[in-house]
Amino acid sequence: MPFTESNYENCILSLLEDMGYTRLYGPDIARDYRDALYEVALLAALPVVNPGLPEEALADAVNRIKDLGTGSLVQKNAAFMNYLQNGVPVKYFHKGAERSGLVYLIDYDPKHIERNTFHAINQWTFVERSEKRPDIVLFVNGLPLVVIELKSPSRVETDASEAYRQIRNYLQEIPSFFEYNAFCVISDQAVSKAGTITSSEDRFMEWKTKDGVGETKLFADYETFFEGMLEPARLLDIIKNFLCFSEETGGTAKILSAYHQYFAVKKAVGRTRQASETDGKGGVFWHTQGSGKSLSM
Repeated sequence: MPFTESNYENCILSLLEDMGYTRLYGPDIARDYRDALYEVALLAALPVVNPGLPEEALADAVNRIKDLGTGSLVQKNAAFMNYLQNGVPVKYFHKGAERSGLVYLIDYDPKHIERNTFHAINQWTFVERSEKRPDIVLFVNGLPLVVIELKSPSRVETDASEAYRQIRNYLQEIPSFFEYNAFCVISDQAVSKAGTITSSEDRFMEWKTKDGVGETKLFADYETFFEGMLEPARLLDIIKNFLCFSEETGGTAKILSAYHQYFAVKKAVGRTRQASETDGKGGVFWHTQGSGKSLSM
């Protein structure tokens, strides 16, 4: 039997399910197709992530992320990413007095990862300029943070480049959906890469290791990519600490850490902590030219 796109989609969904995601089929979920959020999951998660905050504060946070103001897609995405990484500023009344606070959309503490919900939903319909159904969307606490576009590994006329072109089409046809996007994934089994809403195809990068020790030197197999990058705790770490915006000549760029930057920074932080507790000696941060040393530092 040929390994069709449908078969590959089911393979990836099974892999994600084994990693701790709850697998759902989009058309089975009753919802407004013009709403990007999986709102049932979001409303259930916020009180768990923010124990003690009143319902009024949580409702204010939901309203703020639903209305990211005016501006370009990149500007709205930057506003959302600020909320996602740092919390949503809200105002509410407590015992007759107005209070200010932050509503967190995710609990990033590795010790409390169970406070978050992780869904892998295939064929999630969204309607804006036209109707589109991304292959798989990863939701954290009801927020559509990762879009995965797959192509059949058995069809020579389609490949990961075709998946990239599909992502670009989505950005034109359903831009509001990508206001909430952390990053995107393209894969045809042979090649799997990740990039952001501003990334050109050549800036979509592979993830060649699961643990930062063993590394696939050539093309990384899809299991290495998905398990190395999208394991729930790793995904939250990337979202919190390894996504940023940079003002460049062509405009604002959203930058996702490459795998070598991710693991180098993790090791550098660990070594710095060790040095602060012992002899104070650090080490040398060595990467090749053009590998992103400035951002890593």
